[in-house]
Amino acid sequence: MIYEMTIPQFTKMLHNFNKFLDKAQVNATERKFEMDVLLNARLAPDQFNFIRQVQLASDTAKYFASRLTGKEAPAWEDNEKTFEEVKTRIQKTINYLETFKPEDFKGSETKHITTPRWEGKYLTGLEYTNEHAIPNLYFHIMTAYSILRHNGVPVGKKDYLGEMPYKK
Repeated sequence: MIYEMTIPQFTKMLHNFNKFLDKAQVNATERKFEMDVLLNARLAPDQFNFIRQVQLASDTAKYFASRLTGKEAPAWEDNEKTFEEVKTRIQKTINYLETFKPEDFKGSETKHITTPRWEGKYLTGLEYTNEHAIPNLYFHIMTAYSILRHNGVPVGKKDYLGEMPYKK
């Protein structure tokens, strides 16, 4: 259950994220400004910039999968500075998520999940999924989307949602 409601959707949203970046690069070229302007943009002075939003979305996805399955997450330095490095970070996260299978998450609903920031407290795997991982991933992707949108990149709701599995 947890796999089906997360890994395919997390992967889809990260693919959508890369498409936002492609639109941002085209927009920067057309408007004749450096892509670094967008990569370092933020919505508010006390909020993380676009690059950090990418890193946090990536970390949310990889640590979620790692914590629920017991598989070690890859360690990546948070040193991305360029368009190519940001796209690579997103793709590495997608590649990591694609290594998981539904059976890897067997029994994870009741597993105790904690982080050092939670000071000895824990959530069950299902609580962690619903209360932390899913909203956190969407928060960082939506914030990055909003940074681009705020700066004139023509991204819209269809870009955010991506392809839908419509039926006839």
